[in-house]
Amino acid sequence: MFEFELTAEDIAQTRLAGSPLFEAVASLVTLRDPGAHAIHLPWVEQTRPLVADLDLRLLEALVPTEGYVPDFLTPPPSEPLPLFANELRRLRATPAEQVRRELRWIHPRGVPPILRPLRDDPATELPRVAALVRAYWDRALAPQWPRMRALLESDIMHRARRLADGGTAALLADLHPTVQRSGDVLQVSSRHDQVVALDGRGLLLMPSLFVWPQVRSVVDPPWQPSVIYPARGVGTLWEPVGSGTPDALAGVVGKTRAALLAQLDVPRSGGELAARLGLTPGAISQAVSSLRAAGLVVTDREGRALLCRRTAVGDALLSAGGAAAGRSHPDPVSGTIKG
Repeated sequence: MFEFELTAEDIAQTRLAGSPLFEAVASLVTLRDPGAHAIHLPWVEQTRPLVADLDLRLLEALVPTEGYVPDFLTPPPSEPLPLFANELRRLRATPAEQVRRELRWIHPRGVPPILRPLRDDPATELPRVAALVRAYWDRALAPQWPRMRALLESDIMHRARRLADGGTAALLADLHPTVQRSGDVLQVSSRHDQVVALDGRGLLLMPSLFVWPQVRSVVDPPWQPSVIYPARGVGTLWEPVGSGTPDALAGVVGKTRAALLAQLDVPRSGGELAARLGLTPGAISQAVSSLRAAGLVVTDREGRALLCRRTAVGDALLSAGGAAAGRSHPDPVSGTIKG
């Protein structure tokens, strides 16, 4: 078990961030061992044909399905959600000695032949590694990234609100069943036992999609001591978007606004709606404004959060749209507002 000792200074320095590069590297494990990450099976089935002609042997040698993954592949995020290109730039700039040290950690009995060029000449080979990660990203994750990013942003916003409303106790209360706070110590289940003094560095809390169902801890430099946990709502990530939206209603108010209205079976925040629908926060805000102006939704403040919910008129319209979808004759409405 890892035990992170939290002082008042550490609590003040605690921050939240996500990492597209970490998701790319973690997804490689999911792709190779889908049985251990069953929630992502729809993505695995979709992605395997897309990367079938990529030679991923170099990355597979760097990313074992269990155990340590070299930190130079996933530099700690320096901002809440950095650009993928910026993270690749940091990967390429890794000091040679760090690369060699971490290669010894993942292959203590000897670096395999495929990794020896990287060990011998990191400055030349790191751009090759970054280019391969980029090629993999473009096929496997880039098409889905807006949806994935929205879910990570939603988790970060949720945690930030909990911190503002209830302090550190609320922030740390429900990260994962294997993460527990006991006084000034945050306990994280692990195969290893280590007491980690944060020494004023604070803790990095990092929501992740592909870490599910586990929690990972990072305690070695250059990382800020970190806990990487499954993001809220990861179970909805690969659900078909808009599958419950009546076509008749979409023909009247537009697909985006109809899909949003259908999601409001319970009050939801803009970030959660963006994650569920795979849309940008700006698109969600515009759609909510239109629906609110029509009296179909209202927004309520809960603490520091704004939650959107359907009105009785919105409920009636959604029900009528569902009934219309079941009729055999065409809907007579001719005017269409595009979403």
